[in-house]
Amino acid sequence: MTLVLRLIWRCLGYTNIDDFKDDSPSDENCVRLNQYKAGHGAVIIKSGKRLCGSGGCLGTAEVVQDKCYFEAKLQSHGVWGIGIAVSDENLDKSPLGESTLSWVLRHDGKICHNKKSIHESKLKFQEGDVLGCSYDHVELNFFLNGKPLNLPLRGIKGTIFPVFYVDENAILDVEFHNFSFSPPSGFQNLMLEKTIF
Repeated sequence: MTLVLRLIWRCLGYTNIDDFKDDSPSDENCVRLNQYKAGHGAVIIKSGKRLCGSGGCLGTAEVVQDKCYFEAKLQSHGVWGIGIAVSDENLDKSPLGESTLSWVLRHDGKICHNKKSIHESKLKFQEGDVLGCSYDHVELNFFLNGKPLNLPLRGIKGTIFPVFYVDENAILDVEFHNFSFSPPSGFQNLMLEKTIF
C-alpha cells in the first residue's frame, strides 16, 4: 500500500510526504472565510482561503483589536468586492455596499455604502492584483498592491467582520496572516478574540 501511495504522490509532483504537509497556523487559531456566514451560492475552498461561485462571505473573526489588516488576491476577473460588514448583511446579494450594513471596494473602483458611491476611482484591476484593507475603528482604508488608495471611510458603527463577495466568474484568495505586502505601520493580522488576550 505504501508503494502505491508513493507512486501516486510522484505522479502528482510530490517527492516525499513532507511536501504534503501544511505549515499554516493551527485551524483553531486561524482566521479564514466563514462557511456558516456565506451566501448560498458562495463556494469556499482551499482551507477557507478561496472564494468563488456567487455570493458573499464573512471572515471567522470579528474585528475587535485596535488595528487590523487583511488582503485578497484577485485570481479571476468578474464582479467582486472586499471590505467590512455587520453580520446581518445579506450575503446572497451582490454587489455588497447597497445596504447600511456593508462598506466595500468594488471591482469597478467604487467604494460603496448604503446604495451610495462614497468614493470613485479610475483604477483598473488586473488578475494577480492584491487588495488590502486596514481598519482601526476610526477609518477603513484600502490598498492596491501595497499602495494606499487614500480614499478613507469613517463613521462605521456596529460589530463588524471582514467581508468579500464574488460573482460572474470572479475568484478571490483571501489572506489574514501571510501577507503579500506589509500592513501599514501599527497594523497587524486579524486575530481571533481568544488569541488577543
